[in-house]
Amino acid sequence: MFSSNLDGTNFYIYELNLASGELINLGQAGIAPEVSPDGRQIAYTQSDGKQDMIWLMNRDGSNPRLLYNNGWDPTWSPDGQKILFASQIGDRAQLMTIALDGSGLQQVSDLPLLRGRSDWSADGRYIVTYSGRAWERELFLLSLDGLPPRQLTPPGGNSQGPAFSPDGQWVVFTAYFDRFRNVHGCEIYKMRIDGTHLTRLTNNEYCDWQPRWGP
Repeated sequence: MFSSNLDGTNFYIYELNLASGELINLGQAGIAPEVSPDGRQIAYTQSDGKQDMIWLMNRDGSNPRLLYNNGWDPTWSPDGQKILFASQIGDRAQLMTIALDGSGLQQVSDLPLLRGRSDWSADGRYIVTYSGRAWERELFLLSLDGLPPRQLTPPGGNSQGPAFSPDGQWVVFTAYFDRFRNVHGCEIYKMRIDGTHLTRLTNNEYCDWQPRWGP
């Protein structure tokens, strides 16, 4: 599942069948699509040119519906009952959760310069996200038990775009530890959620962005 402007105009959401190579345009304009844990729905970001919004649709592209009119970068809770996303709250972006019927809107972060892309641990206890000024971004672990946020990454990497491993013990992310301030220098790294075992996974002459773990 991905978004692309293959037609040279708008970004649309596509599904690629890895076995057959068949590419299907699901017929909905949007970016940052993510399939629900049960495989039946897709959450995605759509914009009217002025405002980003959170939308849902069925897996086949049918029944598109607006979930929330101020948000981007949606991701599903492990039980598939809520959506986590970034939203503009006053003059700052923060993470919010909302039920699939639009009820129960709740702010779950309080970081000064939060960006957006985040992930939810498989046990539902933690959220990993990133915050900071340009070239000073760090990963933060947020506890839904009310504990203070904890910085995961060491300084100097401009770390961003994190995702949990299926067992919740590792985080994979984009960073610049080995080629800092090189605009083409971002690689994929992983580390344990206790901050140990920082390891680079890629080594390319172009940027590698927003990794996600396989099942």
